[in-house]
Amino acid sequence: MKLPIIKHLSQFIEENDQDYLVEAIEVLEALTEVSSLKDEELDVIGELISNMYGALEVHKMIKGGMDKKEALNTFMKRVLGSIDK
Repeated sequence: MKLPIIKHLSQFIEENDQDYLVEAIEVLEALTEVSSLKDEELDVIGELISNMYGALEVHKMIKGGMDKKEALNTFMKRVLGSIDK
């Protein structure tokens, strides 16, 4: 996951609607079922999907009343904490 991408996608959600990301995730997930995709291509699609899910989580925290910067930092700490375990 990359914080600048999640931040950018969070801004996109604020300016538009989270439904765009949800639908994009559905399309990318459907693409992963293509049997001719190479591992590198699946890795890129997976990274995009995880960044989009991250942006949705950050957006949820912001809607819950958290400051945008705090939401981004909280999310990344949670991600890094789960990696360390």
